[in-house]
Amino acid sequence: MHLAYPAVLAVLLFCTGLYGVLARRNAILMLMSVELMLNAVNLNLVAFDVWLRDTLHAGQALTLFTIAIAAAEIGIGLAIVLLVYRNRGTSDVDRLRDLADPPSAGQDPMDDSMAAPTDNDADQARRARRQTA
Repeated sequence: MHLAYPAVLAVLLFCTGLYGVLARRNAILMLMSVELMLNAVNLNLVAFDVWLRDTLHAGQALTLFTIAIAAAEIGIGLAIVLLVYRNRGTSDVDRLRDLADPPSAGQDPMDDSMAAPTDNDADQARRARRQTA
């Protein structure tokens, strides 16, 4: 088998994943796009391992490490996305610009001129979150 076939497929997978990361605004779809990019890397590692006829199979060993890292990334990433969705009500990446508490009722959520929350504001926000939970 020629090395060009898996290499072209890996390029297509990587470009699809890159487009998904750059164009999508949903955090879960962005995580899926990162997985596509990692799978393209895995395909290249295995293809070059077979093409070079490596006796140690270093490409396949690195692929196993990449799969383990991808599994950990998805687990932690989904946990973060679920917590953000539970607290903010959205997983839209553009609307999650800072780590501050969400604005209280009557304030524009996209207003950049918000002052830093005081301790009293933070206490009120915590109480409001406990009441809705």
